[in-house]
Amino acid sequence: MPSAIIDGIATRYEIIGSGPPLLMYAPGGFNAVIETWSTQGVYAKIKLLDHLPKNFSCIVFDRRECGQSGGRIERITWTRYVAQGKGLLDHLGIARAYLIGGCMGCGPVAAFAAAHPEMVNGMVLYWPVGGAKYRMSSHQRFAEHLGFVQHHGLDGVVALVSKEGKHFGADPRGGPWASVIKRDVDFAARYAEQNPEQYKLICAGMCRALFDRDTAPGAEPEDLMRLDIPALVVPGHDAAHATSAARYLEECLPRAEYWDVEVEKQTEDNVPERVMQFLAQCGS
Repeated sequence: MPSAIIDGIATRYEIIGSGPPLLMYAPGGFNAVIETWSTQGVYAKIKLLDHLPKNFSCIVFDRRECGQSGGRIERITWTRYVAQGKGLLDHLGIARAYLIGGCMGCGPVAAFAAAHPEMVNGMVLYWPVGGAKYRMSSHQRFAEHLGFVQHHGLDGVVALVSKEGKHFGADPRGGPWASVIKRDVDFAARYAEQNPEQYKLICAGMCRALFDRDTAPGAEPEDLMRLDIPALVVPGHDAAHATSAARYLEECLPRAEYWDVEVEKQTEDNVPERVMQFLAQCGS
């Protein structure tokens, strides 16, 4: 599988199918990898990658700090995730594309559209994360990691991840760089040598930057309200994907289509067809 160096960070990616380019920000929280489009929860049920490649060149990738992509210890914001996606399109020589995000991937898609509207033909926001419970659980995840660092140090983080091998979403103690620590011995060594107090500040700022509201994060409402980009919003309905977050995006995006379908009725029979129909309309 190919890899590109984007902003100094290795990005694992794949292009599946043929047709207009469709950049896909994966679901999976802090395990946003290519495979989650086919294996995780509702995405295993609706099987988008069994259908979208028939009409689109689907550009799938491991988000930075996830899977086989690399990482860098810095205060990561939605803007950093946008830079990875835009850098990948630039690497492939693509000036405009459709965008789709699942779960936590919706934040980068919204932020991408706000920052680079000239590059976006249309966007699909599927089960956007958000809601008060999501913000609270996200902050708790960072708190657990910082508590582990306080008691065991950065060497302890490396030892834990090397032994357990779990990503940040599966075990908060390992922190946001767990996947890179597990895979890259040199990175792990640099990680352990950091100033722990400076590291704590990076994590605290990252948490606040990513999870700063009780609705869908990613872009400011004023920026979303200025967009002239078609958007399809498909709601989830659980503690991480509050329906209110999807409704918020509908409210803020002037050209949003809100697909008011119950979670239980979102299936392989109707979701891929609805998504492809919407994207086709964007290109007409």
